[in-house]
Amino acid sequence: MKALRRPSTAVNALLALLIVGAGFWGWSLLRETPETTGANASGMRTVTATQGTVTKTVSADGTVASASTATATFATSGTVTSIKVKVGDEVDSGALLARVDPADAERDLELARANLAAAEDALARAQEAGTGTDIAANAVTEAELAVDEAEAAVAGTSLKAPMSGTVVAVNGSLGGASAIDKTGFVDLADLTKLQVTAAFSEADATELKEGQSATIAWNALEGAEATGGVTAVDPTATSENSVVTYGVTVSLPNPPKGAKPGQTVTVSVVTGSVENAVLVNSAAVAGTGNRRTVTVVDSAGRQEIRQVRVGLEGDDAYQIVSGLAPGERVVLPTATAATTTTTTNMRGGFTGGPPGGRP
Repeated sequence: MKALRRPSTAVNALLALLIVGAGFWGWSLLRETPETTGANASGMRTVTATQGTVTKTVSADGTVASASTATATFATSGTVTSIKVKVGDEVDSGALLARVDPADAERDLELARANLAAAEDALARAQEAGTGTDIAANAVTEAELAVDEAEAAVAGTSLKAPMSGTVVAVNGSLGGASAIDKTGFVDLADLTKLQVTAAFSEADATELKEGQSATIAWNALEGAEATGGVTAVDPTATSENSVVTYGVTVSLPNPPKGAKPGQTVTVSVVTGSVENAVLVNSAAVAGTGNRRTVTVVDSAGRQEIRQVRVGLEGDDAYQIVSGLAPGERVVLPTATAATTTTTTNMRGGFTGGPPGGRP
């Protein structure tokens, strides 16, 4: 029985090894060594200042449209008797698009020509008689103008394309009236020349100007992107539901395959770029205006709050004009309170562990 109560030498050796291993593991957790990036044992997260390009962009939703459009409208009212085109047809400038019944216009032209002939005869008789010809001459002039107008009305019964392009809308129908309220009869667009129109917020629009580079990404075409440039910024704003926006036109010289008018896109315009700049993650910079600071960490882990001067405030990084050099480590704000709590617990003992706080 005494032999059973006395631990064997092997058991003692195993217990000793376990105690030593646990001590080494605890020492590893408690040891603090600064890291160049990420978070160290104190929960401090750092990034390294680097040198590169800082870029700032503004973005907005936009729509693809033709850069060249035209609307064909009948010059003479009447009943539509023929439509020569349909949506999707490509036409040349001057091509016949549709006709209205020319009967009324042709009768008016015949009457105008007859009136002109009568006026010319009256003028000739006045000249032969040697009497005053002023009244007869004025009558001829008025009759000539009436003929010109009647001829234009006859010509206006034929609707012709004002430009080369693709028919994108036919707004009338056979047997209907030639006059279409607030729209033309046929809409044309040059689908080989596209552009993008976008509505930028009031704040972003102040940074836009003609000539700036833009990137266009399609929502419906997977992976489709193109480059363009700002060609115009509307001088006046548009307000809808108390939201103020400015219309911006962006060129699209090389659209991707499948690009069509009406497609929705995202437009990103580069409003500023600085090369070979000292830059740091924007989250590491505290303060506003001319009072900006960063917290620098040296190789020994010591922290120093240092004032810096910020140049271009980029999308993800700030240009540091003075106060910071490439390679210096800068503290980032702690991501969440939970991260700080977990790290602190690792230093002072595990929460929820065995009674007494023993590891």
